[in-house]
Formats: sequence, C-alpha cells, structure tokens
Amino acid sequence: MPTGLHRLAAALDAQLADTDAAYAATYPGTDGARQPVHTVYLPADRYDAGIVARWGADALDTLDTHIDGPADLAAVTGIEPELAETVLPLVEAKLRTEPIEDLRIDFEDGFTRPGIPEHERDADEDAHVARAAAELATDPTATPFVGIRFKSFEAATRRRGLRTLDVFVAELTGKCALPDGFVVTLPKVTAPEQVAAMVTVCEHLEATYPLAAPLRFEIQIETPQAICGPDGTAAVATMIRAARGRCSGLHYGTYDYSAACDIAAEYQAMDHPVADHAKATMQVAAAGTGVRLSDGSTNRLPVGTRDEIRAAWGLHACLIDRSLRRGFYQGWDLHPAQLPTRYAATFAFYRRSLATAAGRVAAYIDPALSSGYLDEPATARALAAFLLRGRSCGALTEKEVCDRTGTNLDHLARLAGRPTVVK
Repeated sequence: MPTGLHRLAAALDAQLADTDAAYAATYPGTDGARQPVHTVYLPADRYDAGIVARWGADALDTLDTHIDGPADLAAVTGIEPELAETVLPLVEAKLRTEPIEDLRIDFEDGFTRPGIPEHERDADEDAHVARAAAELATDPTATPFVGIRFKSFEAATRRRGLRTLDVFVAELTGKCALPDGFVVTLPKVTAPEQVAAMVTVCEHLEATYPLAAPLRFEIQIETPQAICGPDGTAAVATMIRAARGRCSGLHYGTYDYSAACDIAAEYQAMDHPVADHAKATMQVAAAGTGVRLSDGSTNRLPVGTRDEIRAAWGLHACLIDRSLRRGFYQGWDLHPAQLPTRYAATFAFYRRSLATAAGRVAAYIDPALSSGYLDEPATARALAAFLLRGRSCGALTEKEVCDRTGTNLDHLARLAGRPTVVK
C-alpha cells in the first residue's frame, strides 16, 4: 500500500476505533449454544419431578390414538406424505427420550390460584416456590433447559415477583447447582428501566448465592410499550442494550399483546397482523446481538373429540411451519397433546430442505461441485446454521449432514460463525 494510503488507513482506524468497538460489543453474533425448539409453560402448582415423563407418555398416547400411520399424519398436518414416513418415527422417538426441551415453571399468569383467599396467597406462593425448587433439585437435568417465570416488575407485582425469584434460587442452590440451561423469564415489560432493574437483581443473586455462571433472562414482549416507546423509537432494541449482555431471548406473548392492541378475542392469534408487526420489530432489534427469538403459543388445544383434536393439530402444525419459515425457531407449548405437532412440523421443516441445503454447502466448500446456486458467505452461514439447528433438535442425524455436505460438524460450525459445535 502506498505511503499516503497507509497514513489515511491509520487515520481512519483512529477515527473509527470507538465505532468499531461499539459495534463489536452490541452485535457479537451467536454464541453457538443450542436453542430449544419450544418452551413449555407449566403452572407451578402442577409441577413435579415426574411431569416430563408424564407429558411424553400422554403425548405418545394421544398420537397413537388419533393418528393412523404416516399417511394420516400427512393428511392432518399438511406434511408431504413422503416426509411423514420419516418424520413419524422420529417424533415417536423424541417423545420417548426428550419430550420437553425447555420447561418454564410458571408463577405468573399460569399461577392464578382462584380458590385461595387474598390474605393467604403470599404464603401459598411461598410454599409452592419451595416445593417446586425441591422437586427440580431431584432431577435438574430432566430437560436440557429449565427455569421459572415470576411476576412482572410493574409496581403492583414487583415485590411478589422479586420474592419468588429470590426464594426459588435460594432453595435450589441450597440443594444443588443451578442447571446449565437455567434461565428466568421477565414478563410484561413496559420500559427499558425494568430490564436494567433485572440486571441489578441478577447481580444481587450472584453476590448472595453460589452461582457458577452469570444469570441470564428472557424478556417477554407482550405489551405494545415494549415495541414502540413513548418517543416513537423501537423500545425493544433499547431493552436489549439495557440488559448488558444478560438477555438470552425475546419471547412474544400472543394474547397479552393482542389484547393490549384491542384485538377481539376471537381474532387474537400468532398470525394476526399486529403479531407480525411486533415480531418483525423484535427480529430486526435482535439481529446480530446473539439474543434468540421465540414465537408465542396458540390457545387452540388438541382436546375433545377426535375431529377437534385433529383440527387443532392441523392449525398448530401450520402455525409452527409459518414461524419457522419466518426465522422464529422456537415457540411455546401449553399442553402435552401439542408436542406431537411441535416435533412433526419442526422435523419436517428441516428434512424438507436437507438435500438442497446440504448440496449448496457442499458446492460452496468445493467449487468443483454445482448446486445451481451462487451463494455468498452470508447465505453459506445461514445454510450451515440451518443444518446445525436440524441436527441439534433431532430432525437430522450427524451422519446424514456430514455425508451430504462432505465435511464435519466442526467445519460447519466455523462456516456458520459459531465458536463451538452444539453436542
């Protein structure tokens, strides 16, 4: 480089040093850790150490009762018949071995306790906090990810939510280490200041109890104020910054958000335009930050008659596929009978594109091959990440991914911009 350009480049390095550092800190990219395909929200009073096995058994029983083989699964869910042949046994295996990937013990909206008198509710919640922590301590690795949702930091519920979180962490750490996949959920956030307050709480818990790793939390986006601040800015982006690296995910709350936007109950849904607007804003705000996205839930449960169950399954599978195609790789489930379609739709999504995605990666790695696409590095990263996601949830095997791409998982992880391979 000529001397004059050397001096100019040095001057630009100095001029942009602060900008470079700020960008690197704000947009660190993915850490490569596994992301669950769903979060199961379970009211705390219904939680015990055997719940995961029971949900898996209930899901399998419902699947066996109401689906008559792969062709029937295809008819109910809209999955291509040839895919259903492969997907159905994968779903059955998943329900036997890992029916719930992420479990959230819920002390917020799911913990209503209407039969408990007002003056007894604090004592009742304290008892369930201690009981749930003791149950979790008996098998903290029953699911890869686990945590609690406590009441919001709005003035009316702040003290109760704080007490629940503190007592749960105290009880659990008194019996065992926090599970590696432990995360807490901060609901009904309306201002970045509440997120900053959550950082303060995390720092207090880390100073008070023996936590092996920094405590991280999810922000639930279920108020319009979390999307659009009073000054018209995207408040969710400010909330991510306010978390100071502790925010692990943004979870969309379908029904609270829709109701706050004055959508009639019959039309509140994951695919309503107000939901798409909120989630698109979340997606742009989180891009490059390493913060994961989760769609919400459908409240159309697969219960009742055979026809009602199958209709609910068809809707659930369609909504999951819609979310996946839009880059939301996680959602909420609320009932054991939703697990079959969670995994059927998810596995079909990855298997449907396996051949094309793997072929494009192979051709990107080896220019002597042709995939029919001219892929740039950013697309190659997305293709590699897609294959790694499919493998981590059980939709794809390591062998078929490696055989079809002509490389190994470590190489795919580097191609995807990930520091490690998720085991």
